[in-house]
Amino acid sequence: MTLKNLMLKKIYLSFSLAVQNIRSRLFHTLLSILGIVIGVAALVTVLSLIDGMEKFAHDQITNTTSLKAVMIETRTYKRVNNVMLEKQDYGYIDFDRFKTFTGAMEIPATGYIEFRQNSEVLLTDSSKVGASVHGVNTIHPTVARIEAGRLFNADELAAKSPVAFVNAIFVKQATGQDSVQSMLGQTITYQDKRVEVIGVLKSEQMEMPKVYLPISLFAVTELKPVPPRVLFEVENVEQVQAFKKQAENWLKVEFPADTTDFAVITNEARVEQAARGFMLFRVVMGLIVGISVVVGGVGVMNVLLISVTERTVEIGVRKATGAKKKDILMQFLAESVTVSLLGSLLGLIVGILATLAIVPIIKALTDVPFQAAYTIDTFLIISVIAIIVGVVFGTYPATRAAKLDPVEAIRRE
Repeated sequence: MTLKNLMLKKIYLSFSLAVQNIRSRLFHTLLSILGIVIGVAALVTVLSLIDGMEKFAHDQITNTTSLKAVMIETRTYKRVNNVMLEKQDYGYIDFDRFKTFTGAMEIPATGYIEFRQNSEVLLTDSSKVGASVHGVNTIHPTVARIEAGRLFNADELAAKSPVAFVNAIFVKQATGQDSVQSMLGQTITYQDKRVEVIGVLKSEQMEMPKVYLPISLFAVTELKPVPPRVLFEVENVEQVQAFKKQAENWLKVEFPADTTDFAVITNEARVEQAARGFMLFRVVMGLIVGISVVVGGVGVMNVLLISVTERTVEIGVRKATGAKKKDILMQFLAESVTVSLLGSLLGLIVGILATLAIVPIIKALTDVPFQAAYTIDTFLIISVIAIIVGVVFGTYPATRAAKLDPVEAIRRE
């Protein structure tokens, strides 16, 4: 028999003896591992709820913002001695530069440029409506929910056609009625631009009135006070970092005077920031709940010390018949790990049942589609904790048993 097989056989025999001893004192063992059961159950509940919160936050971020997006914004302020000061001069991307930018990128992406300014819009009856005026090349598909008419097309954008589309809230403010068809064909004026309304978008309940014009209608000087924001959406999330690097290199070449004029932003940073926050929360709560597991470990050590006292004669007989110190040590360590694993398994079951009971309460109180998440990491953590608790709190009783003198142990009968 090889050394490896001999070692495996000894481990198997140690765990077999451990199971027999636990079965002979089952009720006592269950009471002693109550601390571990409660601690592990609390840990499973906390970790699964935090994992569920992280998943919910990740879903909310991905639903409201695209992880495939790369945004470029102009920094109109600079920091001097920790004081934010407005820049007198800065670079910005107008429509012509946007077209050049799009053509220069090697990675294919859909580009959006948007100029935004709150202003009054003049109607045909000389009345005015306050609105958010947007100069765009097009709008994102998630926003382009057409209720009537149409959006302007690429030809109209290139030809600087005097057309626009508005949202339903603007129509209600302008006409005093909900019928969006009445707005189509009407002329509105923003500053010196008279445009015809060709489309109406659906509006959210709390949305402000909005007007969308071709950005080609705006002169370069009109864009400088409120520089346009540029957004590119790549085909795959894996391309985001490469596209961001290309964009930063293009900006350095196109605007060599001051490379701090632009910020290239991705939404991955938001996801990573949320993940770091939840990781911190997970660690802190894990350490707090871990106190219960330590208390449970003390219970395991206590039951093993009692077992050593009760089985002194048995230990003496085994040592007298040839059992070595390491055999006794391995037997009691195996018993300790087995007790810890049993407690952790029961705690895992109780923890899962607890989360199944808690989640409906959270849903009822918050009215959000929240679900607990059970990850492989949680189960691995519980397994590692069980082994560590068994080894750490079983070492002293096992060492004490292994050091017993066989003659003195037999005399205690």
